[in-house]
Amino acid sequence: MPPKTGRPRSHRRPSPAHRVFIALGAVLPVAAGVAIWLIGQHHTPEYTTSLFGQEGEGAVTLKARLGTALLGLAVIQVLLAMGMYGRRGGLNAAPRRIRVSHRLIGWAAFLLSVPIAYHCVRTYGVETINTRVYVHSVAGCALYGAFVAKVLVVHSRHLPGWLLPATGSTLFAAIGVLWYSAPLWALNEYTVPGL
Repeated sequence: MPPKTGRPRSHRRPSPAHRVFIALGAVLPVAAGVAIWLIGQHHTPEYTTSLFGQEGEGAVTLKARLGTALLGLAVIQVLLAMGMYGRRGGLNAAPRRIRVSHRLIGWAAFLLSVPIAYHCVRTYGVETINTRVYVHSVAGCALYGAFVAKVLVVHSRHLPGWLLPATGSTLFAAIGVLWYSAPLWALNEYTVPGL
């Protein structure tokens, strides 16, 4: 007889409501990313769109700085998540302030990303003119798909535990790719290795 480990397995079939939630959890993140892609593909670029009063080169520089701040918030999110789940410093149970900070910084990062994404989609749409721009467009769509997935996973008690770090990692990776393919590119005199 195999030894008992972990949680006991339930042999109950998932309820219809649970199955619907799982189906939505699979469809909604993909739908969010695809919707942004389609909107961006069919939008006529408006190159004079301003971002907080900045246009053209000024808007690009501002977005690069905001994108760098977004990456910084994402790094803090990862460190807080590691603290919450005992991966750093031997913490087993995260204090409430870490959980609250993680949530607040996550929402701040999301809110910071919105004007950046809005300006990108309105000014350029989704472009595939070269590898850097294509990668940036895909990562931007993936970012919001991953965000939807993470929100769904956080609010579900029925999904496997590994989905939370998986969606969080995907979200962090999308932000990293976005930063590498645009803010770093703009701040590094319009060049980045590999793109």
